[in-house]
Amino acid sequence: MRPRVGVSACLLGESVRHDGRHKRSEPVLELAKAFELVPICPEVEIGLGVPREPIQLERREGVTKLLGVTSRRDHTEAMTSFAARKLSELSGLSGYVLKSRSPSCGLVDTPLIGTDEKGSGLFAAALRAAYPSLPIVDERSLEDPEACARFVALVRAYPTGV
Repeated sequence: MRPRVGVSACLLGESVRHDGRHKRSEPVLELAKAFELVPICPEVEIGLGVPREPIQLERREGVTKLLGVTSRRDHTEAMTSFAARKLSELSGLSGYVLKSRSPSCGLVDTPLIGTDEKGSGLFAAALRAAYPSLPIVDERSLEDPEACARFVALVRAYPTGV
């Protein structure tokens, strides 16, 4: 049985982004030669349609919220509830590839509106907190052959999956 790796669905070519497009990544697709790729789009799974209003992370007075850019609709609770539920369903994963800069999936480089900082998307933060030893990268890391090889090695060495 091949190791299972969770992947932001847009990176696999699924048209799930707010603008109805995808962000297909060839280095991510190459991982399918070694791993079973499990597509997940937290934004679609919380009920946001395709296409949809863009969302962003905003930090005001120390509180981070996931808000619609124009409507200001608050999706924070929906995303945190989804993450808690979904993470319990992700048994057997040996790694994860996230979409950089995403308000749900960004690993470390998501803009935090209202600050000069960058941080993690809400789903990514929950994933890292729940499974701190799980090999996790974003698609940009896989563009570097050495970093990609390290990730592949870590996934193969991951003992039992989450």
